[in-house]
Amino acid sequence: MLRIDINCDVGEGLQNEALLMPYISSCNIACTAHAGSIESIDLVIQLAKQHGVKIGAHPSFPDRVNFGRRVINITPEKLEKSIVEQIELLKQRLELADQSLHHIKMHGALYNLSAKDIPTAEIILKAIKKSAPNTILYAPDNSQITRLAESQGIKIKREAFADRNYNEDLSLVSRKQNNALITDKDQAFEHLSRMIFEGSVETVSGIITPIKAETFCVHGDNSNAIELVTYIHKNLINQGVHIG
Repeated sequence: MLRIDINCDVGEGLQNEALLMPYISSCNIACTAHAGSIESIDLVIQLAKQHGVKIGAHPSFPDRVNFGRRVINITPEKLEKSIVEQIELLKQRLELADQSLHHIKMHGALYNLSAKDIPTAEIILKAIKKSAPNTILYAPDNSQITRLAESQGIKIKREAFADRNYNEDLSLVSRKQNNALITDKDQAFEHLSRMIFEGSVETVSGIITPIKAETFCVHGDNSNAIELVTYIHKNLINQGVHIG
């Protein structure tokens, strides 16, 4: 039986986690840099524990004003310190709940920048090795951070997005563009199915491009995230795919 992981970014203020958890297998919790609080972290941990969902840290540029979706001017030392502190905060809350950290996934602008910028990728990997060296990193295929992580012995799980469109180089279409997000459930499932069953993605230019992924994300802050995850979950199960 084919087994895949469906992950979701959570703890970002929408308070929809209780509805998402039954349909996903891993979650990425905002660690207060772009969104979230101690209270939201603790709540999501308990929901994930209840539903058997694997828990990951979702570090970001420390920029709540822009929800971590802009590259900010920050020194390498401060960025590394911030990422370490975000991961350590989640680890502390997990320990109190008798849970463990399964993975780490960068958020927003930091995620996209690390895919193409080697110095940023190096800062992130240095922070991971300081705070959680044996933890899996969720990162995109064909990216600088994935290549560097593998060369440094960091565990990788390649990620793709069910609700985002791709450029030909496998970068995500900018959220400034109208076609960045996929909100239609049938379109999202078709997009996801191609990646799962054919190992390829149709880019916005109509080119079919190979892509590798073991975990697939639906953004928790997508306006219809609940509709997407429930529809995707039901249809994958009907096709004999195990989610977990």
